[in-house]
Amino acid sequence: MNGHTPGPRATLIAATFTGLSAASTLALAADTPAATPSAAQDNLSVESTASPASTEESLGFADSLSQGAATLGFRARNETVDVDGADAVDLASLRTRLTVTSGSYHGFSALVEMDDVTHLSDFEGGVADPEGTEVNQYLLSYQAGATTLKYGRQRILLDNQRFVGGVGFRQNEQTYDGFTISNTSLPDTTLFLAHINNVNRIFGENSPLGDHDSDTYLLNGGYGGLSAGTLTGYAYLIDNKTAPVFSTDTYGLRFAGSTGSLSYQLEYAIQEAAADNPADYEADYMLVDGGYKLGPVSLSAGYELLGADGIAGQFITPLATLHKFQGWNDKFLGGGTGNIAGGIEDIYVSAGTSLAGVKVALNYHQLNSDDARASGMDQLGNEYGFLVAGKLGPVGLSLKYSQYVADEFSVDTDKLWLTAQAEF
Repeated sequence: MNGHTPGPRATLIAATFTGLSAASTLALAADTPAATPSAAQDNLSVESTASPASTEESLGFADSLSQGAATLGFRARNETVDVDGADAVDLASLRTRLTVTSGSYHGFSALVEMDDVTHLSDFEGGVADPEGTEVNQYLLSYQAGATTLKYGRQRILLDNQRFVGGVGFRQNEQTYDGFTISNTSLPDTTLFLAHINNVNRIFGENSPLGDHDSDTYLLNGGYGGLSAGTLTGYAYLIDNKTAPVFSTDTYGLRFAGSTGSLSYQLEYAIQEAAADNPADYEADYMLVDGGYKLGPVSLSAGYELLGADGIAGQFITPLATLHKFQGWNDKFLGGGTGNIAGGIEDIYVSAGTSLAGVKVALNYHQLNSDDARASGMDQLGNEYGFLVAGKLGPVGLSLKYSQYVADEFSVDTDKLWLTAQAEF
């Protein structure tokens, strides 16, 4: 059984808090103007010269609430899943989302977001969009200068969502209960820290898989002052009380940027089992990705590795937006871990363009085992994807298709999604 080493973990978190606190202090000092005779004289005419802060102060709490906003969104989808050797499954569903935000009062604001997912056809399983009504987000925010604090249930999307995301493609989004602080007062730098006590997963609160009790810290810092791109370092310290096999410590570096028609991503991370995880392993993650824009066509290719430590364990990403990676067919979810025994190598290419305002994209994935001795497999399978998306007035429309051709892992599977969405 593994355990966090209290010293380094506590030191890392404390250092991050200290850095954010120092940056916040500098930001507040910089944002506080010095009193001058001319400033005092200007303030005599409140109507014509009042700053946003002083106007906000004069409005009062009730007035700040009236400055809020509400949006109502609908997303209808029909998903068809055809697994070789089984009957095809078809589910039509409608997600209704109401989002209400308040105005700002002395830097404080609030947000409440409700989701309802209704099945429009019989549910036969095989589609991860359960019926239900729940609070997707509810949070209190406070902004002071370059520092923003949020407490409550909230959306957290870090970098490309490979490690922490919201699984926004599904009708029921993944959100997080906890506290976050972000700061941008240092030049070209963004610092982020979160403590998470619960993960609201896509399966809904009525499912035993819907909530994961957690004592998790997420640390992420990015520096964008380099001409070639943004350098990001992170530490994701997951202590999952509900599913201890998800408990890991992950440390990594990411570099992403572009120059002219060329874009690129490089990333490396190392992970070890942590907290009450019954496994004892250490595994690597690696990403090399390049893109090139050739007139109206965007081309990209890449290599992604979620490695394995023999039969001891493999690199997992339980908080990721897994649908974005390793193909849209979701063949390698691994029970929510995002990997399977022996690890996964993903070699992929994609092409995309826009024709008369309609987005068209194609992609291909060759998926292999990282450690054939641990998995008992070498070539896992191939996947082909196709997407067409556009707008008809205020309504967004899309058709997405994915075909998984099995080699040594799982069976052939076809999936088709037809989606229409609008927000008012």
